[in-house]
Amino acid sequence: MKKARILIVDDEQSMRDFLRIFFSKQGYEAVVAENGLDALNRIKQEHFDLVMSDIRMPEMDGMRLLHEVRNFSDSLQIIIMTAYGSTADAIKAMKHGAYDYITKPFQLEEVRVTVEKALEKTELLKENRHLKEKLDDRFQVNRIVGSSKAMRDVFSMIRKVAETKTNILISGESGTGKELVARAIHGNSSRKEKAFVSVNCGAIPGELMESELFGHKQGSFTGAIKDKDGLFVAADGGTIFLDEIGELPLQLQVKLLRALQERKIMPVGDTKEITIDTRVLAATNRDLKEQVAKGLFREDLYYRLNVIQIHLPPLTERRDDIPLLVRHFVEKYSKEMDLEPLRVSEAAMMILAGHDYPGNVRELANIVERAVTLETTESIRPESLPPSLLERFGQESQEEEVRPAARQAIIPEMGVTLDSVLEGIERDYIVEALENAKGVKKTAADLLGISFRSLRYRLKKLNLDSPGGMSENGKE
Repeated sequence: MKKARILIVDDEQSMRDFLRIFFSKQGYEAVVAENGLDALNRIKQEHFDLVMSDIRMPEMDGMRLLHEVRNFSDSLQIIIMTAYGSTADAIKAMKHGAYDYITKPFQLEEVRVTVEKALEKTELLKENRHLKEKLDDRFQVNRIVGSSKAMRDVFSMIRKVAETKTNILISGESGTGKELVARAIHGNSSRKEKAFVSVNCGAIPGELMESELFGHKQGSFTGAIKDKDGLFVAADGGTIFLDEIGELPLQLQVKLLRALQERKIMPVGDTKEITIDTRVLAATNRDLKEQVAKGLFREDLYYRLNVIQIHLPPLTERRDDIPLLVRHFVEKYSKEMDLEPLRVSEAAMMILAGHDYPGNVRELANIVERAVTLETTESIRPESLPPSLLERFGQESQEEEVRPAARQAIIPEMGVTLDSVLEGIERDYIVEALENAKGVKKTAADLLGISFRSLRYRLKKLNLDSPGGMSENGKE
């Protein structure tokens, strides 16, 4: 079983060091942060199984940290540490989602037992989540990743419209997740036990579209060797999702309009109509109003489809969600490749956060999948990212070597901890130098252009100076 990762948050260095040593001896991987803001940045970029946080700190206190974490994670357990006589704050924290609290000065046995129980709850939540995913493979709202205001508005709208019969038009650029939203609407509706049928209107030849949607009778055209039900019948009682609806030929728009108005369809070659109960959700990356003005899309169909519109913003308008999305895709692809979840280095995250993503979330997913596939260490580094991203940030990639040059600073709205950013970059280069030097510190120091004494100091500062595996001059 892999080591549980515990994040210790306290503004007193002595307390951070004490707990880090204690948890390390207990077999856990302990990471420290000196305030809530530093901790929040780490939580958004790395995987942790548990957080232990002091409640009163500068920059961002424990209550605010708890509130921010609960905005995007219900499963991460948080234990509050508070001074004796200030338990009212801790009880308030538990009402807002903290797992438990311990008072300072505390007994180590109490800390050990509380942490073990919190980690047991974490494991139980993971097992329940995995079981739920196996039993119910539908897309729910909580499977769409995002905590920005734009996405919270989308989630709110999904919940409002899910139980209605209203037609919904989902708009947004390619790759923003329009089908995920459609599946979430279906999965949160009373139709969720019935079929969800997805149709890409731009992928089916025009001459076959009518038959695909409405079905056909035997002999109605060459190749129609038997009766066939269309996709509207397949989705009867459920939901049909018409993606890229702007690609639908004009002659079919008339039949679709009748299906929406009358709840009836007529298969090709038939003379009898079939009554259906199918909810229609449509999506487009085009401006349908402009298509209507050009005569390429029927105005009456546009208004019939666009009773309620849900617009998905491009990724550049929800940059706060990028660290969450990166972490989500790292965990997803690590799991698919049967790997332990990788971390994401500060340098790599800065590059990912600053890219413009013309392909939106789909492009980000592809970039992360590539990085997880190519990465050979425990952390995703810049050299595992596409060369085009490195070039934009003034880095040249040559035979898997990344050399520093002009670096563009990307600061998210919640801010950064500069010391943490610089420490992450320093750590990445030292680890890379040691790997290239096969663990020989003197050679690594030469590669970095620093003295051997300076390297030893930095290794100790970054907790990288573990015994074994690295030598001064190549001799173990």
